[in-house]
Amino acid sequence: MRALSGAIITAGALIGLGLAGLGVGTRYQGRLGGTPQDPTHVLWRHLDTPLMAVLVFLMISAAIGMGIAFVGLAYHHERRHRERSYSERDRGSLT
Repeated sequence: MRALSGAIITAGALIGLGLAGLGVGTRYQGRLGGTPQDPTHVLWRHLDTPLMAVLVFLMISAAIGMGIAFVGLAYHHERRHRERSYSERDRGSLT
């Protein structure tokens, strides 16, 4: 269940990052002079403060979600390993 929760949090954060990327492109498309052959990149310090806060929040949530997913998978595999070793030990004692 932990791994699934982490995966859902990560998916939500990555969808939000994609939408935020579209928002940055829409917000700054006409502001900086650039041509399709020579695009101009928006620097971090040129972003609006609320847009920075949203991007930072989404990046942190993606990192937390991935951490929860990996730790959840590790505990899941450890639990399955323990369950299997207990069942093999019990089967050996019955024969």
